[in-house]
Amino acid sequence: MKALREIVLAHDFDEHPDLATLARELGAIAHRDRGRLATELEPLRRTNRFERWQLGPRLASGASLLVMAWPANHATPIHDHAGLWGLELALLGALEVESWARDPHTGSLRQLGRDWLGPGDATWFDTGDPGLHRCRNLSRQETALTLHVYGGDLSEYFAYEQEAQGERWQMLPQRAAIAGRLPG
Repeated sequence: MKALREIVLAHDFDEHPDLATLARELGAIAHRDRGRLATELEPLRRTNRFERWQLGPRLASGASLLVMAWPANHATPIHDHAGLWGLELALLGALEVESWARDPHTGSLRQLGRDWLGPGDATWFDTGDPGLHRCRNLSRQETALTLHVYGGDLSEYFAYEQEAQGERWQMLPQRAAIAGRLPG
């Protein structure tokens, strides 16, 4: 985990950081150190609930670094990232990531695409990009772990839900809890 944090610290996080390069560098470490990461993060893989863990103190740039534990088959609601830029990298396990767009006039949502992330694969979104997506752990048995780098503190965001098919999407304010801090 220390090597991943050092790579993040080495990047300059301005308004539009080079997330493609950061993803490539983090992915290389995730591939190279996969066994060590599995051993180091084994306690998080035993969880049976979705948890967010802060990796070390918040960065001087204001960016935050988190590890998330995704229990088997866990899926988030469609959600945004409060206008922050962000990068999400699979460390162990695999995630499905559905991208969504929201019509600013009607509030309706439509699915744009779907990606699958395995260890070392990443997805990212820029500042001001709504970054609407839904994530799901593809395993029915194993907890997946992901690394997240955000351009600030993602403590509040919106989830989007419909009561029934064809009804208007509702924006529901959410607060993100931190389960604890990992040594960084």
